[in-house]
Formats: sequence, structure tokens, C-alpha cells
Amino acid sequence: MLKYIEVTGKTEDEAVAKGLAQLGLERDDVSLEILERGRTGFLGIGSVPAKVKLTYEAPDAPAVTPEPEPIPIPPVEEVKPQPKPQAKPKPAPRAEAQSQTVPPQAAAPAPERAQAPAADDDVAAAIVKFQTGLFEHMGVAATPVVTRDGDTYQVVLEGENMGALIGHRGETLDAIQQLTGYAVNKGRSRRVRIHVDAEGYRARREESLNRLARKTAGKVVKYRRNITLEAMNAYERHVIHTALQDYPGVTTYSTGTEPNRRTVVAYDPSKQ
Repeated sequence: MLKYIEVTGKTEDEAVAKGLAQLGLERDDVSLEILERGRTGFLGIGSVPAKVKLTYEAPDAPAVTPEPEPIPIPPVEEVKPQPKPQAKPKPAPRAEAQSQTVPPQAAAPAPERAQAPAADDDVAAAIVKFQTGLFEHMGVAATPVVTRDGDTYQVVLEGENMGALIGHRGETLDAIQQLTGYAVNKGRSRRVRIHVDAEGYRARREESLNRLARKTAGKVVKYRRNITLEAMNAYERHVIHTALQDYPGVTTYSTGTEPNRRTVVAYDPSKQ
């Protein structure tokens, strides 16, 4: 059974967050329709709250009570036992000759990673030089590891606390990628593509977007109504379009202006 609620907030994001908290659902479980955009006014005068409509599936009663569901306890329990077994092998001073054969094997992957950047490639050297200086200014300890695939340079950032370089929904990672592209391609007759990633974020985000696309398309076909997704950057919109280009009964297009441009998953009976 399809139901909906209308929620208001200072901004669209705040209204959506309130609605999800009220329903006890995740963002992928609802379809979003912005009824009215929020306006701050001048010095608080003439401000208008944002109003959104969240549509969701429910059996018979409103799904407001499942608040105990988001309790991520299992991952915490899995993390605690892991450090303890690692600490036990350390105090084992048996046979020094044998212990000397283990470190070289453990250290083998490090040289391979160090050889990944093309030392003779001026583009790879320029990427490393620019990002190293950038991270020094940012006060972040990170090392760019560069590999090449045709005209595309894959850059993987390694270090601790990579979350600071990924940012909210990869916004910081996107900014680093754009800045690197501008700096490296400046003055070059042939433009090269630079793809920056950290901790496999791009692959995880793309997988999440593919799941969202298929789930949304299923609802569009089932209820024969269009669904507008939340605002995404150009790369994320491209993932949605690609995932649904051959989906029967569905077509996609983008609407709005940056940075609030959104993808619409529309019902198209001609494709069934």
C-alpha cells in the first residue's frame, strides 16, 4: 500500500531528515517530491520553510515505530576481537632465523605499490607533485599512488583518516580530482583524464547508486508514476542514466540547475 507524509523544515535536507526519522526509514526506501523550496529571506524576514513529500510502501499501518532498527551493534563486536589476536603473535621470540624470513614476505607488497607510479611519466610526476603540496597545505598525511590505463590516470590516496579527504558524499574527493585535473592539464595540448579515489569509495558509491536506480525503476514501473531523485553531481547522475538505459518501461532525464540538478526516473510504456 502506497502512503506519503508531508514534512517542513528550514531546508529541503532538514525536512527530508525529519521525515525519515519520523518514518524510521532509509533514504532509498522513499521517493522524494519537493513541494516548496525554503527561502531564508532578508535578515530572517520573509523566510519560507521548505516542504517535501515522502512517499513509501506500508502494509496497513504507518511504519513509524521501527526506530529500534538502526542499531549497528554487530560491526562493533566484530572489530573488538580482531586487535587481540594480532597482539599475541608479537611476543614469540622463537628461532630468530625463522622470524627473519617473515618480514621480507610481509614487506613485499610495499615495493610493488611504490613502483605503481610511472617514474618516467611526466604526467604521473606532475600529479604526485601537485597533490603532495596540496595535502601539505591541508594538513593531511596522504600519499598519491598513480597508475595508468590508456589516457586515464588512476590515483589512489593512501594514509590514515581518509574520511577527511573523501568528505560528505565524496565532495572533497571530487574537488581534489578537479583541482588536480586543472593543474596537470594546464598548458598541455592533449588533455588527460585523472580519476582520484580513496579506500574504494568510488566503487562503493557506484554500487549504492546502481541499487538505488534499480529499486526506483521498479517503483516507477509498478505505480506508473515518475520519481525525482535527490540532487547529485554530474558523475552520479551519469551512473543512474547508465544503470537504467536498458531498463524496460523506464526512461531517465535530468532537470534543474547545478548544484541542485536532479535525475528523474520516468515511466515510459513504449519501452516495455
